[in-house]
Amino acid sequence: MSCGDPHETDCSDVLAEVYLYLDLECADDRRALIREHLDECSPCLREFGIEQEVKALVARCCGSELAPADLKARLRSKLSELVLNADSRELRPD
Repeated sequence: MSCGDPHETDCSDVLAEVYLYLDLECADDRRALIREHLDECSPCLREFGIEQEVKALVARCCGSELAPADLKARLRSKLSELVLNADSRELRPD
């Protein structure tokens, strides 16, 4: 995904790392870059809001259960694949 505006951090990079950001699993400097991007990019902020709601819903439904590490890795891989597929669809002419 790209909003078409130039940013220090690319939209697709931000959205690929949104769960790391939400889970406080990225370095402080990377968090700052992502936060700055979200502050200036409405499409990414909207997408971030959707991701935040999904995360909150999962937390409510699953309580304090922790997902196995291999499940987390598979989900991250699948989400990255979906982001890449969405990006390639945006690049195709109609």
